[in-house]
Amino acid sequence: MRINSYQEYKEVYQKSVENPSEFWNSIAEQFVWRKKWDKVLEYDWSKPSTKWFLNAKLNITENCLDRHLKDKGDQIAIIWEPNDPKEDAKHISYKELHSQVCAFANVLKNNGVTKGDRVCIYMPMVAELAVAVLACARIGAIHSVVFAGFSSTALAARINDATCKVLLTADGSFRGNKITPLKDIADEALKTCPSIEKTIVYQRTQQEISWNPSLDVWWHEELEKVDNHCPAEEMDSEDMLFILYTSGSTGKPKGMVHTCGGYMVYTAYSFQNVFQYKQGDIYWCTADIGWITGHSYIVYGPLSSGATTVMFEGVPSYPDFGRFWEVCEKHKVNQFYTAPTAIRALAKHPTELIDKYDLSDLKVLGTVGEPINEEAWHWYDDYVGKNKCPIVDTWWQTETGGMMISSLAGITEDKPTFATLPLPGIQPVLLDHDGTEISETKAEGILAIKHPWPSLARTIYGDHERYKNVYFSAYPDHYFPGDGALRDENGNYRITGRVDDVVIVSGHNLGTAPIENAINEHEKVVESAVVGFPHDIKGNALYAYVITYDGVEENDQLIKEVREVVSNTIGPIAKPDKIQFVKGLPKTRSGKIMRRILRKVASNDISNLGDVSTLLNPEVVEDIIENKL
Repeated sequence: MRINSYQEYKEVYQKSVENPSEFWNSIAEQFVWRKKWDKVLEYDWSKPSTKWFLNAKLNITENCLDRHLKDKGDQIAIIWEPNDPKEDAKHISYKELHSQVCAFANVLKNNGVTKGDRVCIYMPMVAELAVAVLACARIGAIHSVVFAGFSSTALAARINDATCKVLLTADGSFRGNKITPLKDIADEALKTCPSIEKTIVYQRTQQEISWNPSLDVWWHEELEKVDNHCPAEEMDSEDMLFILYTSGSTGKPKGMVHTCGGYMVYTAYSFQNVFQYKQGDIYWCTADIGWITGHSYIVYGPLSSGATTVMFEGVPSYPDFGRFWEVCEKHKVNQFYTAPTAIRALAKHPTELIDKYDLSDLKVLGTVGEPINEEAWHWYDDYVGKNKCPIVDTWWQTETGGMMISSLAGITEDKPTFATLPLPGIQPVLLDHDGTEISETKAEGILAIKHPWPSLARTIYGDHERYKNVYFSAYPDHYFPGDGALRDENGNYRITGRVDDVVIVSGHNLGTAPIENAINEHEKVVESAVVGFPHDIKGNALYAYVITYDGVEENDQLIKEVREVVSNTIGPIAKPDKIQFVKGLPKTRSGKIMRRILRKVASNDISNLGDVSTLLNPEVVEDIIENKL
């Protein structure tokens, strides 16, 4: 499945566009199926309806586990690295992982879980989280993982939306020097969750917890009641595999539904090609399994490819800001995949924290969650990759299931700030505001996808009308991701930001992304976010939140310089009226800036900011409000 040269990429891409069904048929043939498909693809985006590998039967865990047992049974499937470096890492072979998944699948069955039931998972980044996900898939239960940093309110909303039957949680979780009382949070959530019949509790932190004997059971005690033999449930290709909720930066969270067959094929194919994974490599994605990145590129993509995948419980700053590099050296990591947010945070600290570790095993670097700015790209390239590791800047979404636009490491060219070229099978286009396709190669417009791919989310759980309205109504016959993009003369795509992040200032439509890019070019600026706020004369004016490097003097002179950068890069009309220096920006756990909050603060409307506990850094909101101009 792996493409080995640029020429091969061009040929394969051409075939994938000319005859998508034939292309994906040949890729899917390389997996284990109980029954082959009657038809590769059937879709009607006016409904919208998309079906891949129609009437095929499979179980995704047979592809992630069983088929590797003969040749790779003793190979390490998961390396689990704990939060505390003094605690021992775990090395779990494919044989051991298969055994653990089957045993826990039997625990689920013992506790009333059957095919089609929804199981909510609210757990720390322990190896048992991956086991739980696979155990659900083994018996045809639908997992809904909720990131273990979310509040009881957010957890309850997700449990109730999916009417989950069983909750999997833990006494607590370690994250840096903090312990989060997960069971307490879960108990609070369950006060308003009538569908939950059982809570299975994993013991991680050994802290004291409340206990409801009619609802709660211990994970380890339940394992003592079962054996490790559990045949995989036969699933249809289009059966639900999981529901995963988007962060809900605006409005009610959307429960994106992913199905078994197409998702498996695409995540494995994209994993192998983007990272150029070779057998024996050690691959590490630093994401949490509570996000789509963790689902697709910690669990399903790597394991269905027979890879060794690293799971990390901790944070990049604990016990110091060299932790990522210590882990890379310790496990001889070859492919490293993280978020620009993390890279920018690490770039603020001395490079001695990198230089003290041996990173010579690194072959590929990757980024995910948002476009990486040029300064961070070069820092990553110079100090981590030592100018010898290609950087894959991957564009995709919870909704797309897998990476859509990205360079293939060392095969296609990478370019700072550009996601670059579409993967085989992905057909991006640029549209103007009327929805007409822009034919010129070099252009800027609204990004859309004009043909289905196997890992596309099939619906929003319980709300297909919303799915249609959000993704398929704005531009008929296209999937609309909500992003704008520009395309260079070689067909490389650069994601320019959300299309709806446009502020009308004195009648001029100003996209906030280019203004932020200009501000970020200033040598003293780490990151910025620009929003609009009401203005008596202009209608709207621009408010910039700016993070500077440590030690920088934040004064009127710096404000003047930032405005000049914007004026010189874009024009005087784009100069922010107000510039507030901040310690951080409110971000979702997947790295997206929560602009809704910034707009409210800029507009002096802080009476209802919504639930900020789901943010990566809720404490910055208070700081921003306190220091508002």
